[in-house]
Amino acid sequence: MNKTIPTDVPVEAFVQGVEPARRREEAERVVALLTEVTGVEPVMWGPSIIGWGALHYRYATGREGDMPKVGFSPRKAQLTFYGLKDTPEGEGLLPQLGTHTVGAGCVYVKRLDGIDLEVLADLAEIAFARGDFDATAG
Repeated sequence: MNKTIPTDVPVEAFVQGVEPARRREEAERVVALLTEVTGVEPVMWGPSIIGWGALHYRYATGREGDMPKVGFSPRKAQLTFYGLKDTPEGEGLLPQLGTHTVGAGCVYVKRLDGIDLEVLADLAEIAFARGDFDATAG
């Protein structure tokens, strides 16, 4: 079962608690940008992920759940983005983002000023437009 589910914690309250101050300021900028791009208000998913929209996924293994279409977490070491590389279009655009690294489902950015915010907006728009994912559908 997926433990990362929407909560009632206000996004603003979470962002105000982000340390250090530079990371908090970056988080405020990202939240404003992604809210503008998606056109929806963000929701906290679990204790530390800010999400826009939701999609349902089902893997061939039978595991299924819900996750934000676009997610973001302002972690101390780096800004973590979810959903940006989950489509062929997003994967193709990622090299234009700027300085970043990737994990299994994440894109990591050390400094917001090291990336192109227009490309980030484009990646978020692509991710937000996708539908549910069902690996069992033939």
